[in-house]
Amino acid sequence: MKKDKLEVLRKRIDKIDEKIVNLLKERIEVAKMIGKIKQNIGSGGFDLTREKEVLNRIIKINEGGFPENALKVIYSEIIKACRVVQQKIRVAYLGPEATFSHIAALNYFGTSAELIPVETLWDVFEEVSSERVNFGVVPIENSIEGVVATTLDAIYEYGLKVCGEIYESISHHLMNQTGRLEDVKKILSHPQAISQCRKWLRKKLPSIPIETVPSTALAAKWAAVDESVGAIASLMAAKLYHLQIVAKNIEDIKDNSTRFWVIGKTEMSPTGNDKTSLLFSVADKPGALYNVLKCFAQRKINLTKIESRPSKEEPWKYLFFLDCEGHIKDEKIKLCLEEMRNCCLQVVWLGSYPRGQQ
Repeated sequence: MKKDKLEVLRKRIDKIDEKIVNLLKERIEVAKMIGKIKQNIGSGGFDLTREKEVLNRIIKINEGGFPENALKVIYSEIIKACRVVQQKIRVAYLGPEATFSHIAALNYFGTSAELIPVETLWDVFEEVSSERVNFGVVPIENSIEGVVATTLDAIYEYGLKVCGEIYESISHHLMNQTGRLEDVKKILSHPQAISQCRKWLRKKLPSIPIETVPSTALAAKWAAVDESVGAIASLMAAKLYHLQIVAKNIEDIKDNSTRFWVIGKTEMSPTGNDKTSLLFSVADKPGALYNVLKCFAQRKINLTKIESRPSKEEPWKYLFFLDCEGHIKDEKIKLCLEEMRNCCLQVVWLGSYPRGQQ
């Protein structure tokens, strides 16, 4: 009797699956029609805020019936697959495959986008600037090591827009061909990864030489062809390059995460949960920075980051990078920027974009 009931329920699931697949086919056909309309009216830009709107609506409809995190993953892939049938999205990231930038790009754009590895962070900006790709994914700050100076310098130099952000948990693993610690004669990794594992390396491998390479994945590629090399990289890198794990989670501080920017030439629409990034410079006189910060405080605009960088144009002059809550189309942000222009030498809007989930 129970066996018969089980079979009935399985057949019911089969019918539900058929309905789901047919609805997905219908959804992608509608997406194609939207793509044609966009082409006809000359609207070729990507609206990455649409995904946030759809996900928020789906979560409200769900009312907790289906596991929320799983629902977000499922619908993110559905949305991204439908977006790609309208126009193929090309995304540049710091390669090779299996870097943390690659993982961030996969999580943000999904498996349907064309992800293109490049050799340096500057190359990511160059690819986006020349419009060989639609977007780039670049690290902007780490919870332990702080800001990625190259990204700040490049966003200013290239004049691109920040279109989104994503936070990725970072776990570092030591890997080599054999999985044995005694076989590690040299360690390779990205400078930040090495810095984040410094205590573990000093304690476990104090006499082993350490060399830096442009990415954690490149370190894994070296380890795949040189049995004396131990690489500090991601689990994805170990799998991709057929390496064995010597030691897991060797970072000195747990809950390590990196914030990545999505860069492009597209301006994002407001979602109601946004960030705005700005660059500004002030005169070298008492109270100059205070006057800028007062613009935000008086309007109760929360600042989530402020960072100074030496100007490349004049010695001992500084540029300030600032993140705040809100969108440039919000009235109080508009008024704040207008007032800033009266007390700053320069104000550059870097972008307003949906806040990432930390």
